[in-house]
Amino acid sequence: MNDQLTLSKADGPSPATPSGEPLLQLTGVQKHFPVMDGFLFKRQVGAVHAVDGIDLTVGTGEAVGLVGESGCGKSTTGRLVTRLLEPTGGQISYQGRDIAHASRKELMPIRSEIQMIFQDPYSSLNPRQTVGAIIGAPMEINGIKPAGGIQKRVQELLETVGLNPEHYNRFPHEFSGGQRQRIGVARALSLEPKLIVADEPVSALDVSIQAQVVNLLQQLQKDLGIAFLFIAHDLAIVRHFSQRVAVMYLGKIVEIADRASLYERPRHPYTHALLSAVPEADPDDNRERIRLAGDVPSPINPPSGCRFRTRCWKAQEKCATEEPPLVQLSGNVAGHLTACHFPEEPGVAGGRDVVLDPALAAMEDEAGAVIPEPRDQQD
Repeated sequence: MNDQLTLSKADGPSPATPSGEPLLQLTGVQKHFPVMDGFLFKRQVGAVHAVDGIDLTVGTGEAVGLVGESGCGKSTTGRLVTRLLEPTGGQISYQGRDIAHASRKELMPIRSEIQMIFQDPYSSLNPRQTVGAIIGAPMEINGIKPAGGIQKRVQELLETVGLNPEHYNRFPHEFSGGQRQRIGVARALSLEPKLIVADEPVSALDVSIQAQVVNLLQQLQKDLGIAFLFIAHDLAIVRHFSQRVAVMYLGKIVEIADRASLYERPRHPYTHALLSAVPEADPDDNRERIRLAGDVPSPINPPSGCRFRTRCWKAQEKCATEEPPLVQLSGNVAGHLTACHFPEEPGVAGGRDVVLDPALAAMEDEAGAVIPEPRDQQD
């Protein structure tokens, strides 16, 4: 297996749009965590708007990436899809069936078809169980009796993910971080799922190991036809793995498009800011980095209108009073949706837009650096 992670446009699955009925469809999904106050008599004084009305589809065999800053609601979305969390509102349709508020009994038939790969390979495996017990447990719980027995099937899965079948009786502490994540992948594959939610599956691994795990997941997707909701911070890895990419900010999806369209022709200012932070290997690349002013607003009291307006260099009065819908703009390819009242022009390089954080600007000024003016002063 090729362990080198490259970023050419030909890498990874070819861009595709779900055809017919999507495997998974999220419509207006919300998750609000209550904020309680009081010592003896608890009362709710607010709510954390972790996910606040998102629409997303995943087609059969498709890989969809979900990116954004820490705290934007990516992992919460993944746990809502797997029904590890109960949504506050909206619909989660799996193969045309709404499972948003399905009971445990109603979820039993589809539990095996939606699996999850967790972020931390050290805490997601039971240290008291052997690898064989960890991978074989889902089959025992669901009453699955594979031909040749569970042990044989577990050893086949270990071989599939690049581990030695003889490690069946070893414990998790005897493996490295990359090997433990492979064990987590094998556990997710044990029930032959149709959809896997990968919640930052490589962020806790060494850079030298990340490419191996990503390429393993990509190969499994091609060979087994499994759909992926791939949650990650690393935009380069998402571009390598995903066919479509959704950008999330403060509980909202602000842009979604196929890989080529989003990375080459982003329309939302926040997407521009994210892409400008991706390092380039080209020594002649003279792009400016967009450094956004201020911090991400509190999800307990998000801004009115557009959530990004408090950090956006294009914000106007309309952005504070009207929430921009996630729609296809003129000049976008089919399926490229953007939620912005004043989007960037198609094909405009994000590196031309510079927004300096005042603190960073002061530091650079003291160091004698040449500070470019913000875009709104240049226009």
